[in-house]
Amino acid sequence: MMIGILICALACFVFWLVFLKLKLLRMTPGWVFAFSMVVLHLLLIFVIGLRFVTPYSTNATVVQHTIQLIPRLPEPTLVTEVLVKDNTQVKKGDPLFRFDTTIYAAKVQQLEAQLAAARQNVKVLQADIAAAEARAQQAEASLSYSQHQKQTFDVLAQQGAAREDDAIRWRDAEKKDAADFAAARAEADVARLKYDSTIDGVNTTVAALEAELRQARYYLDNTTLRAPEDGRIINLQVRPGMVAGILRVGAIAALIVEQERYVLATYFQENLKFVKPGQGVELAFNLYPGQIFTGRVETIWKANGQGQYLPNAEIPRFEPANPDVPQGQYGVKILVDGTDPERFPIGAQGAAAIYVNGQSGSWAALRKIAIRSRTWLAWLYPLNI
Repeated sequence: MMIGILICALACFVFWLVFLKLKLLRMTPGWVFAFSMVVLHLLLIFVIGLRFVTPYSTNATVVQHTIQLIPRLPEPTLVTEVLVKDNTQVKKGDPLFRFDTTIYAAKVQQLEAQLAAARQNVKVLQADIAAAEARAQQAEASLSYSQHQKQTFDVLAQQGAAREDDAIRWRDAEKKDAADFAAARAEADVARLKYDSTIDGVNTTVAALEAELRQARYYLDNTTLRAPEDGRIINLQVRPGMVAGILRVGAIAALIVEQERYVLATYFQENLKFVKPGQGVELAFNLYPGQIFTGRVETIWKANGQGQYLPNAEIPRFEPANPDVPQGQYGVKILVDGTDPERFPIGAQGAAAIYVNGQSGSWAALRKIAIRSRTWLAWLYPLNI
């Protein structure tokens, strides 16, 4: 910068010496125009230096995370209580709204009864196994007896000591007892399969009802909507008697999160050539005329919506950029140093200057003058008296 100032001073001295002091040449419009062009080109040094060494943005906005408060209920539910006031601070876990619990409490009671019956049914299944095993043993004993009688009467019939129809009767009895034993054995297997139907050692029916009960209790717990984070409630339009949950995407209030407040300033892409995280920043907010705040660059958002194409069936049309539409800018996330975040409400706007080579030097001095002039002019501009 000092070299540019010296060159400008030298050019002015030469012009004064040649045209005014020694009058070696006659001052004409042509010479004046030529000298003006030289000076204007020399002034570009200061423009380029300020753009790249101390990038400046007049579009700096306080950004804060917000959470849309949406009732997590499966069906439309009546709001019974509003436990918070608009624009008030809340702590994480504080109850905000209460909804009618009638249908959700009834569902929990219904599933608790079904679960108790299912657990009792497990004991019944265990008893069914014992009963089926007993019937199978009885059928096996009957089959053994009929087999013995069949063999005996077959021998007696061959020797003529018994009638043939008695032997046939015991053969039929053996077949019947064999069928009864097979059926009893199958019943015992079915009873055991029902009892052994488990997931991680829990009966499947019991496990399914336990899952349904957990879900029902979840919805019952959510009939009280609590603050997910520390913050401030904004746009509170809820009143007792309204029904929430008709639209699952519909929020009933907004919570501005207290933590992670930052400033987002946008810059033209060429201004960010030498910008890196950690560099110092000065900020002038319209909310505080005459004051300068310091901060540092946290990150550079290396993305711009102009480079995004959404999936669709149409082939993009590549046309020259509209000269009336300004080029897209990139965001720089800035953290304000050691200041109470409550002083900067969400959406507060101002200007931000980044000092690439630190806050010392001639370029930084010029930018400091510019940003301080802006914040002092904020006492008057805009003229909205």
